[in-house]
Amino acid sequence: MNKKRIVKISLTAAILIAIVICAVCMADGTDSGGFRESIWSLLPPVIAIALALITKEVYSSLLIGIVFGGLLYSNFSFEGTVTHVLSDGIASVLSDSYNVGILVFLVILGAMVCLMNRAGGSAAFGRWAATHIKTRVGAQLATVALGILIFIDDYFNCLTVGSVMRPVTDKHNISRAKLAYLIDATAAPVCIIAPVSSWAAAVSSYVDEGNGLQLFIKAIPFNFYAILTIIMMIVLAVSKLDFGPMARHERNAKKGDVFSGLQTYADAAADQSNPKGRVADLIIPIVVLIVSCVVGMIYSGGFFSGESFITAFSNSDASVGLMIGSSVALVLTKIYYFCRRLMSFRELMGSIPEGFKSMVPAILILTFAWSLKAMTDSLGAADYVASLVKASAGSFRSFLPSVVFLIGCFLSFATGTSWGTFGILIPITLSVFPLTDPLGVVCVSACMAGAVCGDHCSPISDTTIMASAGAQCDHVTHVSTQLPYAILAAGVSFVGYIIAGFVPNALIVLPISVVLMISVLICMRAVTRKKMQ
Repeated sequence: MNKKRIVKISLTAAILIAIVICAVCMADGTDSGGFRESIWSLLPPVIAIALALITKEVYSSLLIGIVFGGLLYSNFSFEGTVTHVLSDGIASVLSDSYNVGILVFLVILGAMVCLMNRAGGSAAFGRWAATHIKTRVGAQLATVALGILIFIDDYFNCLTVGSVMRPVTDKHNISRAKLAYLIDATAAPVCIIAPVSSWAAAVSSYVDEGNGLQLFIKAIPFNFYAILTIIMMIVLAVSKLDFGPMARHERNAKKGDVFSGLQTYADAAADQSNPKGRVADLIIPIVVLIVSCVVGMIYSGGFFSGESFITAFSNSDASVGLMIGSSVALVLTKIYYFCRRLMSFRELMGSIPEGFKSMVPAILILTFAWSLKAMTDSLGAADYVASLVKASAGSFRSFLPSVVFLIGCFLSFATGTSWGTFGILIPITLSVFPLTDPLGVVCVSACMAGAVCGDHCSPISDTTIMASAGAQCDHVTHVSTQLPYAILAAGVSFVGYIIAGFVPNALIVLPISVVLMISVLICMRAVTRKKMQ
């Protein structure tokens, strides 16, 4: 095992050295013009992702990708690299108000999870679930159902579903890797087909003339990846099918090891919980959190200044709304627990640093992922991809939905951002097709589906990082175990977009895609059973 790891690391180092030598040979010695808005601009995230998957170590992989981006930007100048990485990268993303709001939200969620555990709410819910959710299938379906119900925002979805369902899935020996997949596969896919969500607001903002929400609703039936992913989760749970690396983690979980030996997050569940805790001590804080975050989001969108609910939600700032909502929920939860005499004042205050400590892995990964995106942006990766799409848009009209889907997958995978991919591809698509063209709606939906797919697969995606944090699962383990599932859903979606390019009718293409997905899973189940015999 060690020898294999040494060989992998040596091979990776050799490839990195070769890339650096090629880049240095290409440098013109004056500026970074040879690297900007070229294929080289996509190299830093590709290196980071490849290293993370090969070495199974995410921090150093992201850091190497960041440094390589700085090298390309500064044309291999030592001083320029250090300045760009530290000032324009790490310091810049940590001084961004949106990013800081998300980090504050993370810390507060960590504190609330710590509070609910120590107050005995999580343990009480686990006891209740043990009498009402009696099977592994039921626990997985309950996780999916809760993920679908929390469609407001993907960050909120990941952390809330994780904190509520961890005791239940642990009770039924479901691996943390499987829980992380179920969380991740309901977060973005549900948000991208929910008209009232932060994602709908983001997509709508990229469409002029106030037609954004209308276009978003029209595109929902063509969002094959999101719909097929949700169907796939249900079929996997009901049929008890697991394949790829996930199958090994599930076998280990059935033997009692839900982490498969990789427990990187602080185990808040190990804390002494109050035996007087009730199910309401978990449910009430969660409901307060949901209501507070919704109110916080519409507040940030101007609802209390006279805007309608839909308009306020479309104009909302997710970072501000979630930060305000979670802060209010934390204060009310502390008051509730203090009145219930479940915790002392010292214990209530101690939950804040404990929550911060439990979220340190997610905060570190998010910071490095945002810094890597800053490097990619500075190299003009978005402009490079946009020029490629524009140059080839008119050449193969009927195949454009499938091409846009693939480009969206790759761009989102490489940059780790769905919303950035929307911002690049949707305006390009709308410049090729008018809003009245049915194929234009299909292409916009293909863009959204591709962005979600790439986001779902990428180790540097903030949603993927949040899913790992919500399940308290090793991040690289989560990525490597869910990748085969995401690729399968992407393959079927790609076929669906090829058909939709010639027949842009959701009533025809969507049922065909659903039947194809279920048929593939049935075949895989048969093959898996044969191998086990």
